[in-house]
Amino acid sequence: MKLIYFSLGYSTHDYRFLKAISDGGHEVFFVQLEGNQRQVESRLVPENVNQVIWKGGREPFKWSNLAKLVRDFRRLVKEIQPDLIHAGPIQTCAFIAILSGFRPVLTMSWGFDLMDDVHKNKWWEWVTGYTLKRSTFFISDANVTRDMAVKYGMNPEKTIVFPWGVDLDHFRMKNAEGRTEQEGFVLFCNRSWETRYGVDVLARAFVKVAQEREDVRLILLGGGSQGAGIRRILQNGGVEEYVTFGGQISQTDLPRWYHMADLYISPSHVDGSSVSLMEALACGLPCLVSDIPANKEWVFENENGWLFRDGDANDLAEKILAAISQREKLPEIGRSSRRSAEMRADWKKNAEALMNVYRSLGGKNAQ
Repeated sequence: MKLIYFSLGYSTHDYRFLKAISDGGHEVFFVQLEGNQRQVESRLVPENVNQVIWKGGREPFKWSNLAKLVRDFRRLVKEIQPDLIHAGPIQTCAFIAILSGFRPVLTMSWGFDLMDDVHKNKWWEWVTGYTLKRSTFFISDANVTRDMAVKYGMNPEKTIVFPWGVDLDHFRMKNAEGRTEQEGFVLFCNRSWETRYGVDVLARAFVKVAQEREDVRLILLGGGSQGAGIRRILQNGGVEEYVTFGGQISQTDLPRWYHMADLYISPSHVDGSSVSLMEALACGLPCLVSDIPANKEWVFENENGWLFRDGDANDLAEKILAAISQREKLPEIGRSSRRSAEMRADWKKNAEALMNVYRSLGGKNAQ
């Protein structure tokens, strides 16, 4: 098949989707809506993927540019003559694809579009419904987002849920000898420093934990617009010296950072099936995550981790201290984490689900 893959930017997720599509034998044209403000994927676009130059792909999306972008996207569709357009997030890329008039359109939720963006205002709600009611098929990585899509008009029979998964050969458990207890207890978080991911909640919780335990340490990877506020919380709490700021880490090096940790933490307020959570599970880490619906699909109390009340730094601090106090149980919980990743988060298997959707939509006349 010949298809257009239309996405907001170029992330690790985009790399993996593009590679899976290309490796599946399809001719893929990559259209990017925005220019990357921060480089989050160090690998080049996969071989055999055609990068498309058009009026988008240079700056953040603005509604005032919508008509211009739709016109130029129609031009691309006419030139490329694809069999299928695979587009997401919903209110930007998929909306433009739908407005182009081309079908079939496979709309892909990125989690935040249905758990956060849809609630911005009535216009975003309307765009969501308009797009989903006209989409040929819908895919997402969590049941909670699929249910939201149906609520906004997506035909429930034209949906599929599969976790985006991880490379289980690359993200694997650390060696049994691991680190010694004398090195302290290490917490790890690599969520972006943006409001929706709640890293400020973790910072406040860490201040409380570090006041009670001298041996606790925190690794924070990545960055984002909340950086100054997060550092201020840590500085004011007198704990910044116990925090390692790793910056942006390549996928190649990322498993080594997971292996430094005793406990993975995701304080996200909004999520689909978090790929970083799946990476942590695959690396055999016990996981402590906010009790939002998508996380509850992956983390089960005292099996592969624990849940804390979303947004509650006090509860998070208590749960961290509880995990430290039962350190002897953590290896078994980590092995359970790995088993859950092997059962549900194998990207090689899950990518095949996407190929099956493509096959079912194959051809310009698919309905």
